[in-house]
Amino acid sequence: MDNDDFPEYITSVAEGDDDALKVDLLKGITVDGESRKSLTLREPAVRDMMAARKMGKNDNAMSEVILIANLAGVPPEAIQDVKNKDYGRLQEALVFLNG
Repeated sequence: MDNDDFPEYITSVAEGDDDALKVDLLKGITVDGESRKSLTLREPAVRDMMAARKMGKNDNAMSEVILIANLAGVPPEAIQDVKNKDYGRLQEALVFLNG
């Protein structure tokens, strides 16, 4: 992935052989009492998408929240508390990762 393809708040980072994107957040997120100003989403596998759909019980919004949380390594509740502008950034990174 080439950083020229992304808005300034999304950066391509290497995580082994997988693609990953670091997303800078406007408001930030609190995970386990720790404030973060960015999240890194790893490239999803088909199993990630299948698991998110199953856990989301066919609720598309919840499935997406679960998928983003899984890719970022944070609890779904943390993603649910993200402000909408930051969630939009995470959604945009997911679109890039899905190719």
